[in-house]
Amino acid sequence: MRLGAEAVARGYRLDYLDSVGSTNAVALVRAREQGERGPLWIVGGEQTSGRGRMGRQWTSPPGNLYSSLLLTDPCPIEKAPELGFVAGVALAEAASAALGAREHLGLKWPNDLLCGGAKLSGMLLEATRLADGALATVIGIGVNCRSHPDLPNYATTDLDTIEPGAGDPETFFAALSDAMARTLVIWARGENFAAIREKWLAACLGRGGPVKVALGERTIEGVFDTIDPHGRLIVLTPDGRAAIDAGDVLLGPAAQAKLRGKA
Repeated sequence: MRLGAEAVARGYRLDYLDSVGSTNAVALVRAREQGERGPLWIVGGEQTSGRGRMGRQWTSPPGNLYSSLLLTDPCPIEKAPELGFVAGVALAEAASAALGAREHLGLKWPNDLLCGGAKLSGMLLEATRLADGALATVIGIGVNCRSHPDLPNYATTDLDTIEPGAGDPETFFAALSDAMARTLVIWARGENFAAIREKWLAACLGRGGPVKVALGERTIEGVFDTIDPHGRLIVLTPDGRAAIDAGDVLLGPAAQAKLRGKA
């Protein structure tokens, strides 16, 4: 496993582990207990206790990419949620480098990467306040490179399935590490989220189409309009514009068919 040349030039480091419980957990321990401040990538050949958003488990067999980037005080704390969009933009750039320009490859709010309506990658952001008051943030990114899990209610895929030979995790990680370094510079510690928002919207899927957003016991239905200057999902509903901070997004059947190339 290797960093991209641009990431190395900007001072990023890499620690590769053949097997790890969770790359996010390792990064947080390094920050809390060992004084690590980053920027440091933790990459595992496999994860035995991978996890995703809302406590979900993430299947992590060998052959895929399991990576976490540790940053310390990357921005004012109120700007930290924007890191998910920063990482999403970088992830979409790396995926385009691996697969080429594809109409049905892109981001689903807030930061899932899809191809043909199937999930290709997942992301988990975590943060902790250190003893000295610094904020340690971890951006965890898992990418299906050579295999993907079979999930009962969610389509999944992997790079090799989409494009045979595209699923080398080392090549993908090098591109991702470079893209992340560039995107963080553009973001400028949250001072230029407008540029990240523009790039995210250019890479997103389903804009202008029907969408459902699960909010616990409640579901909002409408049309995906945009994301606002704070990254909130804006949905046009019969009752007006809804600004959503967090939720599970489901694209409507028509949008899903279009993404799969069937419309």
